[in-house]
Amino acid sequence: MQGFLNLNKPSGMTSHDCVAKVRKLLRLKRVGHGGTLDPAATGVLPIAVGKATRLLQFLGSEKAYRGTVRFGTITTTDDLEGEIVQSAPAPELMLSDLEAVLPNFLGKIEQLPPSYSAIQVQGKRLYDLARQGKTVEVPTRVVEVFNIEILEWRSGDFPEVDLAIACGTGTYIRAIARDLGAILNTGGTLAALTRTESSGFSGENSLTFAEMENQLQENKFSLLSPEIALVHLPAIALVAEDAKRWCQGQRLPYQIRWEIEAEKTEHHFRVYNLKGEFLGIGQLIKSEQNLLLAPQVVISN
Repeated sequence: MQGFLNLNKPSGMTSHDCVAKVRKLLRLKRVGHGGTLDPAATGVLPIAVGKATRLLQFLGSEKAYRGTVRFGTITTTDDLEGEIVQSAPAPELMLSDLEAVLPNFLGKIEQLPPSYSAIQVQGKRLYDLARQGKTVEVPTRVVEVFNIEILEWRSGDFPEVDLAIACGTGTYIRAIARDLGAILNTGGTLAALTRTESSGFSGENSLTFAEMENQLQENKFSLLSPEIALVHLPAIALVAEDAKRWCQGQRLPYQIRWEIEAEKTEHHFRVYNLKGEFLGIGQLIKSEQNLLLAPQVVISN
């Protein structure tokens, strides 16, 4: 059994908890996830099973979220799971104030990860260090936000806004909530978060654990083909003899085609045989005389 599961992660479970439950339900050890979600967050969590776990590194980086930011509140974790360190009503905050500062969060921005996060510093997770009361210097990182859309604004003593955010990998929505509150001088924290898209998987087609269990009981459960998560990569088809040699680990001389630009020759490719069967992931590498198609991950042989 190999392929992907588009899991609709429930609140209250870590991504690791979800992997453990899938292992138990499928009675398989080789299970991994693509892109950590905080325990309180819900939504799309790509799960790889069997040989497909080797494909996680090639998943697309684009993600989309629906998040609720609450102003007037600051917490230790930048969401409502943490302790409140500041609570001050901000009834004067207007939607127009938010609209004026949102452009600061578009494009490539520097972001300081939350102190409670899975990032490692000196070999230890930040959330472990934070729970021990240790303060360490966390380097900022450059992340990319493609779009932010205001879905709904609710005024009051502690105003809230629902945002739709499309971003690249490594972006912390909690940090956006915190930094929005800082730039507006009200404080802010993330009140709710749902991931609506991740690496080509959509929330509309995701499965809850209950739905997965029902399908298993009715013998209707099936994994998604590994290649579904890799459509962002260009494809190469090999004739039968070359496909056999490639699957055995051999590098193949490859005559570059006009549609493959020279600057893309270091990129990864989906590799197929002429029957359209997915074989794995290859990479074009430069040798002294020509280009070679080298196997990176072989799924089928």
